[in-house]
Amino acid sequence: MGQTRLITPEQASMSNAEHGVRRAHYGMLLWALIVGMSFPAVGMMSEGLPPLLLTAIRFAIAALAVWPLMWRTPDRRPSLRGLALYAVMGLSLAGFFGTMFWAAHRTSALSMATLYVSVPLLAYYLGRLFGVERRAVQLLGILILGAVGALGLAMAETGGQLGEFQFGIAEAAFFVGCVASALYPVLSKFGLNRGWLSQRAEVRTFWSLLTGSVLVGLLGLISEMPQQLATMTLSDAMVLIYLGVFSSGMTFWLTQRATAVLTPAAVTAYSYLVPFASMLLLLIGQPHRMGWHWLPGSLLVVLAIALLLKRDAANRRPTQHTQSQQLRPAGQAADCFSGA
Repeated sequence: MGQTRLITPEQASMSNAEHGVRRAHYGMLLWALIVGMSFPAVGMMSEGLPPLLLTAIRFAIAALAVWPLMWRTPDRRPSLRGLALYAVMGLSLAGFFGTMFWAAHRTSALSMATLYVSVPLLAYYLGRLFGVERRAVQLLGILILGAVGALGLAMAETGGQLGEFQFGIAEAAFFVGCVASALYPVLSKFGLNRGWLSQRAEVRTFWSLLTGSVLVGLLGLISEMPQQLATMTLSDAMVLIYLGVFSSGMTFWLTQRATAVLTPAAVTAYSYLVPFASMLLLLIGQPHRMGWHWLPGSLLVVLAIALLLKRDAANRRPTQHTQSQQLRPAGQAADCFSGA
């Protein structure tokens, strides 16, 4: 008779956790693809539309798309602490998008891309500050590698040189926005660990999008002209609906689902893949623009994500003691439960 393999409740729970982590990583790969594909869609919209108000409408559409997934859940209504935290998360979204649109007219695309690669590193250090990240030198090295690769892709796309980078008021404002962007997954993890936020990703997605829509909308009403929305065409509306449902609703849900099982730094590290996804679209649509100058950044980004996945797999690999327990015969396993 061969050995009978008995799965204990602890082992079943570990297996489910490993499946959830793998699913989170695959979801963030999809996240990077969706975000990278959204840039051409944004470029299809008419010029002269108020960007902050468009973002507020986009978030509202995303919240409406998520609503059917959560309206019957028992914890769909946040507590006072949860509502306050969602408000701060909404402020983080408003801060990022507000500074991004303000700085876009006052600095170069290369300067903004250079600053944005700091978001995963900022998420790591903010996570350490809030107690949701452990000290991990290997992870820090992976994040630096990915940042260098993403910066290389940004330079290849813009044709810029590092000498063109400047740091003035606009760059300082956008860096504050990058800090706000990094703070969003940190606050999500912080609220989850303390039980202030729902355990369901769709509930957290809905409330963060709703508060973000309100706060970004208020910012838009103050700084933009709402009457410009009257120039929106049917084509603009269709693109906005697409961006709301997929580029905001689905990506925020994927982010929230991943935040439950990954650290904020690991979640935000997938932002390094966004310029890589944009490069693949460029390869399909405009292959004449491709050259060897795209290769170094691409290889570094792919290597960083591969190392991130390998590191996670190594952390989840069962120890030799656990493996020996899994191979015990049924009788010996029963002895373990009996306390013998």
